[in-house]
Amino acid sequence: MTAAGRTRRKLRLLLWAIAAGVVLVDQATKQIALAVLEPQVPVPVIGDLAGFTLIFNDGAALGMGSGFTWVFTLIAVIAFCAVAWVGRKLGSRTWAWALGLLLGGLTGNLIDRLVRPPAVFHGAVVDFIDLYFFICNVADIAITGAACFIIITQIRGVSLDGTRESERAGSAEEPVENPPRPAEIPPQSADHDRQEKETP
Repeated sequence: MTAAGRTRRKLRLLLWAIAAGVVLVDQATKQIALAVLEPQVPVPVIGDLAGFTLIFNDGAALGMGSGFTWVFTLIAVIAFCAVAWVGRKLGSRTWAWALGLLLGGLTGNLIDRLVRPPAVFHGAVVDFIDLYFFICNVADIAITGAACFIIITQIRGVSLDGTRESERAGSAEEPVENPPRPAEIPPQSADHDRQEKETP
C-alpha cells in the first residue's frame, strides 16, 4: 500500500471513530435525560439562557414538519449512505472531522427515528438541551459542528481529497516547458541527397 493509501485509511478510521463516539455520547445522554427529566418541565442551569427540558420531536429542526417523520427518516438514511460513500476519498483531516461529526449526528437521530415510539420510521427524537431559542441534543450539536468544519474547509480552499484550490489552479495553468518541435531535416543532409541523385 502506498503512503497516500495509508493516509486515506487512517483518515477513514478517524471518521468512523468520531462518528461512533458521537453516537455513543448521544444515545447515552438521551437515556440519562429520559431517566432523570420530566417531559416539558424546564430545569434551568444558567437562568433562562441554558438548561434542560425534555421533549419528543417528531419533526425536523425547531419541530418543523411534524407529521412527516418518515420523510426525515428517509432523508437521514440517504444522507448517511452519501457521507459513508464520499468518505472513501478522504485526504484531509479537517474533512474527516466534518464528515465524522455529520455521520455521527445523523446516525444518533436516525436511531431515534427507527427504534423509539410511536413506531419504526416514525419515532420521535429525544431533545433535552435547552438553549433558550431551541431545544436540541448531542447529535444536533455534532451536525452543527460539522457545518462549522465544512465552512472552514471552504474558506481554506481544501477539497475532500486534501488538495487546495491554489494547488489545483497552479497545476492547471502550469506552462509546458520545452514543447516538442517537429522534426527537421538538416540542410546539409538535404544537399547531400540532391548531389547523390545528380551523380550519373
